[in-house]
Amino acid sequence: MGKHRIAYPAEFRAHMVELVRAGRRPEELEKEFEPTAQTIYNWVAQADRDAGVRHDGLTTAERQELTKLRREVRQLKMERDILSQAAAWFARETGAVPPKGGTDS
Repeated sequence: MGKHRIAYPAEFRAHMVELVRAGRRPEELEKEFEPTAQTIYNWVAQADRDAGVRHDGLTTAERQELTKLRREVRQLKMERDILSQAAAWFARETGAVPPKGGTDS
């Protein structure tokens, strides 16, 4: 697995994108600055998605929303599991375990 780096500031990424759009090559910028050429290519592609130029992936806003929703789903599943376990515990403690099958015959 590759190394995990702290994200570059948005201003720095935007500056690299501007330099590429002004005619500089990512390979050239890689030698002058720290990010790899592939990273810079990725930033340019993402900037194009955000600007509506490309439609081959999620925009930054969509990615942020997806991350937020996944976090909420994870939290809700955890809360559901806790409530389910608590309900089962209370049912055992009070002797009020509902019959299985769900029919009232």
